Amino acid sequence: MSFDLPPVTRNLLIANVVVFLLQQMTGDTLLQYFALWPWGPDQVFQASQGLVSIGFRPWQVITYAFMHGGYEHILFNMIALYMFGGVIERTFGARNFIVYYFVCAIVAAIAQLAVMQWFTHGFYPTLGASGAIFGLLLAFGMLYPHEKMMLIFLPVPMPAWLFVAGYAVVELVLGVTGTDAGVAHFAHLGGALGGYVMIEYWRGRLPIKPKRLLLR
Repeated sequence: MSFDLPPVTRNLLIANVVVFLLQQMTGDTLLQYFALWPWGPDQVFQASQGLVSIGFRPWQVITYAFMHGGYEHILFNMIALYMFGGVIERTFGARNFIVYYFVCAIVAAIAQLAVMQWFTHGFYPTLGASGAIFGLLLAFGMLYPHEKMMLIFLPVPMPAWLFVAGYAVVELVLGVTGTDAGVAHFAHLGGALGGYVMIEYWRGRLPIKPKRLLLR
């Protein structure tokens, strides 16, 4: 792992930290307008500046991925971005890495919106880069399947493909059972799905083919 991060990964790290600091300075203002809120009619809430109308806006499928719910939340996401972002950016190239990262973030947002609309029916914000980060983790597992990885609390080396597959299964179980409430498990899985589709597209394995193969 290199400390010399490529430009897109470095700028994503900076942007996430800057937005998080702005969150600390502005209270709930950014949350009201730029977190990911459920589809449907706006709801009116009492805020420090008076009554505010809060609801889904199209730009939120991107802006939510730069916001975080606390120091631990951003710390773990940025560590993961630092660990995997540079590797994947160097593999894809800067332009394709940008496309990949935001596709993962957007598909994660769509998955979360669908779950809130048809299953949980709650009205609460979703925020964090975790969906895009899970897409990076998925890419690492697919492109470097035999690299060794381990959990911090379980220091047993395992191949990357097994680590990623196991992590996805855990996310699915937690999401279906409603365990670990407050974590957007299906957004994580949505980010992985978006990443998988992009990689398979770039490999020419989907009915719609790219102009040239990026990955083999």
